[in-house]
Amino acid sequence: MSSACSALRRPRTALWAAVAVVALGFLVALEFAARRYGEPGPLTTQVREVVFRPKSGGLLYAAMALMMVVLTWRQRLIALAAAIGIDVVFLVVRWAVDADATEGHPFGNGALWVILGCAVVAVTRRTGPERVLLMKGVGLGLLLVAGRKTGDTWLLITSKTRPTVLDQYVATADQALGNPSWLVGRLVTATGRIGFNVLDIVYGQLAVAAVVVALYQLRHVAAERRFPRHHLVRTFLLIGLLGPAFYMVFPVVGPLFAYGTGTEHWAGISIWSPETDPSEPWAVATLWPQTLPPVTAPHSMPFDGITPRNCMPSLHTAWATAIFIHSRKGPRVLRFAGTFWLIATLCATLGFGYHYGVDLLAGVVFTLTIEAGLRAYDRGWDRSGVRLVAHGTTVFTALLLSYRFLPTPMAEHRWLAGPLLVLAMASVIYGYVRTTAPWALASAPQAKPQPELI
Repeated sequence: MSSACSALRRPRTALWAAVAVVALGFLVALEFAARRYGEPGPLTTQVREVVFRPKSGGLLYAAMALMMVVLTWRQRLIALAAAIGIDVVFLVVRWAVDADATEGHPFGNGALWVILGCAVVAVTRRTGPERVLLMKGVGLGLLLVAGRKTGDTWLLITSKTRPTVLDQYVATADQALGNPSWLVGRLVTATGRIGFNVLDIVYGQLAVAAVVVALYQLRHVAAERRFPRHHLVRTFLLIGLLGPAFYMVFPVVGPLFAYGTGTEHWAGISIWSPETDPSEPWAVATLWPQTLPPVTAPHSMPFDGITPRNCMPSLHTAWATAIFIHSRKGPRVLRFAGTFWLIATLCATLGFGYHYGVDLLAGVVFTLTIEAGLRAYDRGWDRSGVRLVAHGTTVFTALLLSYRFLPTPMAEHRWLAGPLLVLAMASVIYGYVRTTAPWALASAPQAKPQPELI
């Protein structure tokens, strides 16, 4: 029996080893690519945060929270106290040496030190399944941080390697949906600073919301000594890994930059005013959000080497959709929070001018296809799983091709093209719900039969 179990473990161990090697090679390649453009890559920025002020203090504590799902409550309290204590020491030292306090967050180093410390403990003080479980927790936390660093590097690469953008194609196709970015942009303007700041917080703290849902899904890991088969972190990381590849194929900067004046940032808070004089010479015209763009023959246009080409598909929409899906099996407050985060994220992506409406449709289809693939892989590929993934892939490809090659007919026949776009997305949603609902019922634990009373 033991030999059979070890034989089953060997392929899985080899698979994870191969994944680790590929991931490390990918990070090294991104590091060299970023260095080529004079910027630090994901490995350098992560190593710097061991000592210097981190750029993502909240994210580091969220990563530590994910790592702590494998610990007991006593160990969690010790880890949290250690992280806070280390951060206090760093604050005192920086104050004593009068270090620069204008860059990065004042906290977060302690959380990273605790994660790395747990990795050392796993290697030196744990053996067998306990070591594996602790290393999985450490890997989960570090993957969340590495995903953020990798995404930042990807955005840099898109701005440097894609000198032209396809915004005119997407903006023309967006006419079929009634230019939702222009509409919601005016609504956000009408809400003033309060509405803008609320949406800005939601938009900027998407990873923290994901960690809250993931912590609920992983709440029994410490007791059961194993991770569940499928959880939000897997989907989140896969979206971040695959999504930027489409930025290279379909570079788009968004209506705020292509048709507006851009944004200004002060103290980490976005300050936007649609009445600001245009200062970006690359924009088509100063149209967003007050004036709808005209329906003209679209063409690719040159753009600056700074703005990321990160619109198609909308990964914020994709991640918010994943949060919504995975919050459905939680308590009522978590379901309400997941719904609120999805709606607020959609309003922010459109209202801030970061995305067009068609980006959001592609983002929803993108997420559902990835979710379907992960669930089908977990349960073993069958006809229903293959059909669902194939349908989502086909619709996603059709959306991108229509945005690129049929934008003018779509704008001219918007009363036909608009409903067809929404119907295509709805077909993927319907197929996902109809296919995965029986899967959930089949995997649910069956109640033990009660003895009959005579």
